[in-house]
Amino acid sequence: MTRTPGTDTDAESPVRWSYAFIDRLDGTADAFWRAVTATGASARRGEEDQFATLLPGDGHAYVKTQTVGANPGSHLDLCVEDMPAFAARAVELGARIVTELDDVIVLASPGGAPFCVVAWEAETGRSAPVEIGDSRTRLDQLCVDVAPADFEAESRFWPALTGWTTGAGILPEFTWVRQPRELPLRILIQRMAETGPARMHLDFACADIDAAREVHERLGASHVASHVRWHVMRDPGGVEYCLTVRDPDTGVI
Repeated sequence: MTRTPGTDTDAESPVRWSYAFIDRLDGTADAFWRAVTATGASARRGEEDQFATLLPGDGHAYVKTQTVGANPGSHLDLCVEDMPAFAARAVELGARIVTELDDVIVLASPGGAPFCVVAWEAETGRSAPVEIGDSRTRLDQLCVDVAPADFEAESRFWPALTGWTTGAGILPEFTWVRQPRELPLRILIQRMAETGPARMHLDFACADIDAAREVHERLGASHVASHVRWHVMRDPGGVEYCLTVRDPDTGVI
């Protein structure tokens, strides 16, 4: 991505932390995700033991898994101090509320991408990149894949909601939304060729995407497609994600 100037309003951001969720049908890929992120796993929790947290060796956890009945993929949780006010702001910007519970508000972005608002519990401390063999990576991005008609709306929505810096990517089908340095996850909006509701996938920043691909395949992933700056991969449970040519320390090319 380019480092073209955006509107830098990070100091005003209501987002205090964020979590990347891996939504899977079963536990087939759990060992894979622990391996590629060099994490341990918490005890499972929830009424049906559907949730677990990946525990890094340093810094605070920011990746969780969830067993779902259908539509495996990924989604983003944003941690804030005032959940109702933040959700109301999201609705003003074009989102809609899907479900509202005491501890989580589930929303859909203007293009239909699922995300959640949860209470900030003083999470802090970004973990370091992971080194496995010749591969140095950091799981650091949620990419929002949107239909052409929704690209402009999504590109406006996410920086307006988060207050984060935004800018155009090297390729015209991308817009990036960069989090403050102390937070773990940035957002990328990608204009896809096909129509349909927006969805999310996870991206790794990789010092060497080919070395990362070898490691991920050895640990159980499969290769789907290659592009100039990224590999599309699929985990053992069928969830797609990408390995991208970005600096694991800075998140940019």
